[in-house]
Amino acid sequence: MQRFYRWLYIDCNSFFASVEQQLNPEIRGKPIAVVPVQSDSTCAIAASYEAKAFGIRTGTPIYEAKKMCPHLICVLAQHEKYVDFHHRVLAEIDRHLPIEKVWSIDEVACRLMSNESSFEQVHAIVARLKEGLATRVGKWITCSVGAAPNRYLAKVAADMKKPNGLTLISKSDLPHQLHSLALRDLPGVGGRMEQKLKRGGIWTMEQLCQLDLSKMHKLWGSVLGDRMWLQLQGEEVPDLETERTSLGHSHVLAPELRGVDAARQVAIRLTLKAASRLRRLQLTASAMSLGIHTEDWMSHERVAKLDAASDSLTFLHALDRLWKEILEQPNISRVKKIGVTFFHLAEPNVWQPELFEAPTDDKLREKAGRLSNAMDLINQRYGKDSILLGIVPKAGQGFSGTKIAFTRVPDSDEFSE
Repeated sequence: MQRFYRWLYIDCNSFFASVEQQLNPEIRGKPIAVVPVQSDSTCAIAASYEAKAFGIRTGTPIYEAKKMCPHLICVLAQHEKYVDFHHRVLAEIDRHLPIEKVWSIDEVACRLMSNESSFEQVHAIVARLKEGLATRVGKWITCSVGAAPNRYLAKVAADMKKPNGLTLISKSDLPHQLHSLALRDLPGVGGRMEQKLKRGGIWTMEQLCQLDLSKMHKLWGSVLGDRMWLQLQGEEVPDLETERTSLGHSHVLAPELRGVDAARQVAIRLTLKAASRLRRLQLTASAMSLGIHTEDWMSHERVAKLDAASDSLTFLHALDRLWKEILEQPNISRVKKIGVTFFHLAEPNVWQPELFEAPTDDKLREKAGRLSNAMDLINQRYGKDSILLGIVPKAGQGFSGTKIAFTRVPDSDEFSE
């Protein structure tokens, strides 16, 4: 029987750790954990396959990881390097296939044309791609690839054989090829959903695949169940449209920055960074939140409403108010994590003033905007933190650089903010 595949999903293996090993021959073949700060109290944000052999995973506390693997090497994350390698990987993939969608820093989906969709053609394309990655990007940058009739199953297939594997799923392979998977192996099935399925009597993938559309809808309690049913059947399902509703930055503080005064400097730096990104996206925000976790993981959050703004001065004034409100709470002396988030995003001038508030001084707003834009230009030209508001430039360096989220790849410009 002839098998055909419509999607290819490419997932780079242990990407951050692999980049570090590519850059540094001394740590190749050794167990490494990539960390945000050099502290046993932090968690691994990536682990090499040599470290994974000891049970170390993303999120493993370093003090536990060192017990699991006494010779573990902790490497400080270099996010700008990861973005550089990300673009090099994209360039190599584009040599072989057009990229349909970039899903994350290390995951890419490509649609296969009819002349690329056979079993033999997929194997040939993937072989050329892997050879190209080794030759033009680096021998330590490997990927696992999945091919399937839809993008969802292609991602499932890419996860089935790691590292450096290739798994193909055709419609004729369904559903029996999925039966060996655990429920949690499906993207979109987390711990809560797994427990919900088990309460509904579904303990295995085989049981899940036997459900009809109406039962799947009932278990999920929404059209997400319908989408899951269709995807597991190998059908194409269009993406759900999403809209950006918030923007922000958070940071886990190194031990030497957890005093209240030093933590406030971090909060200022995060605010300035988020404001610069807001301006680069040509958006305004009309609400801002400040959240902190103390060393004993007590959490405090405050929210401020604002006139729609993008200038740094407005957000720094709001930060002062929120910081003072939080510090009024008892027993706040050591701050472990800070998050600054802007809400109610809109394009400039698309906003409605408060009915009973005095009108904003347009001239002051315009002046603050020009000042913020000038600071952005200086930092882009002369380097991140060349000029800052409310913080000595040297004090702002090293603790709040751009980080990579699971589903968002920073622009290169972000590393100068």
